[in-house]
Amino acid sequence: MRTSPSAAAAETRVALRRRAGRIADLLAKEYPDARCALDHRDPFELLIATILAAQCTDERVNQVTPALFERFPDAAAMAGADPDELESLVRSTGFYRAKAKSIRGAAETLARRYEGRFPSTMEDMLTLPGVGRKTANVVLGTCFDQPAIIVDTHVRRVSQRLALATSDDPDEIERQLQALLPPERWTGFSHQLTFHGRRRCHARKPDCGPCQLARLCPSRAQ
Repeated sequence: MRTSPSAAAAETRVALRRRAGRIADLLAKEYPDARCALDHRDPFELLIATILAAQCTDERVNQVTPALFERFPDAAAMAGADPDELESLVRSTGFYRAKAKSIRGAAETLARRYEGRFPSTMEDMLTLPGVGRKTANVVLGTCFDQPAIIVDTHVRRVSQRLALATSDDPDEIERQLQALLPPERWTGFSHQLTFHGRRRCHARKPDCGPCQLARLCPSRAQ
């Protein structure tokens, strides 16, 4: 369903930005409730939840985190967690050994280096074990109101089908989408693309018939 490179190249930069703006307007109207779907009360909880959400549904993570945060409510507590207990608590999210190691490592760094403060810059966030740009952007955009393009699997798929992004690399997709919209729209647009991917532009078979973006999508079903 992806558009061809030649078709994408035929669209001028000005036309692409204009089309991206129309897409963003339609998505904002269709999904006014778009937001981060991971339950959290503070940046620490969102960070841990986002790490757990890799290769896992947000719904499953939201089932796991209440007991996890009741047992380990902050970075200091989680840094001292018994690895076996931590693995048991996050087992159902998949890849539980690697995830337990990452969240414990991130908690240790937060407790030791930041002493109760939570980092609020991309540079500092990337020093935390298990944290890449996608995870950092989730926290920065959601908890600190910083402009953030969050490239999850839905954003990647939908932006490619819409020919807003032409790369498979998440960092490059982030840069390509940043170039199309003003920063104040980045975070909301990311959540709206994710909602659209979940509700309409499905991975196996997109529901193009009633899609409000069909006339602006080069990959729509003919």
